[in-house]
Amino acid sequence: MASALHNLSDYDFASVPNAADMRFGIVVSEWNSKITGALLQGAFDTLTLHGAKEENIIVKTVPGSFELIFGSAAFVNSGKVDAVIAIGCVIKGDTPHFDYICQGTTQGLSELNATGKVPVIYGLLTCNTMEQAEERCGGMLGNKGDECAVTAIKMVDYRRNLISL
Repeated sequence: MASALHNLSDYDFASVPNAADMRFGIVVSEWNSKITGALLQGAFDTLTLHGAKEENIIVKTVPGSFELIFGSAAFVNSGKVDAVIAIGCVIKGDTPHFDYICQGTTQGLSELNATGKVPVIYGLLTCNTMEQAEERCGGMLGNKGDECAVTAIKMVDYRRNLISL
């Protein structure tokens, strides 16, 4: 659903499982750090709100959004987390660089999510303007970090329930 029609921070609290025994890796791009820092804070706060222990949330930074792929793969391969949240922000500029970074990062994270051992949650903002990014990191459209955290918790629960069948 388009975020213009849905606040990213609105969700049914009761539908989110308890995350007390879950471990999360969050890989965050340093590029556009004002935005990615706010997304990280939203994700961290939402994970702890639902019971995740701070010591079970590992945060690592990478230089840019394209490096989210390697950072996420490293978390997946470590065996130390139940889910990975990849957080980045790319703002469209005057060159096609935006398209290549967005496409490559999306493809890489999608492949990790489809073939990896743990869920990889897509938290990459791909915005035309800084204002659009600000609206999605705690502004009038909520915080994508909140949405990513809820998704991570639900996907860990999904995987555990599937394994126990």
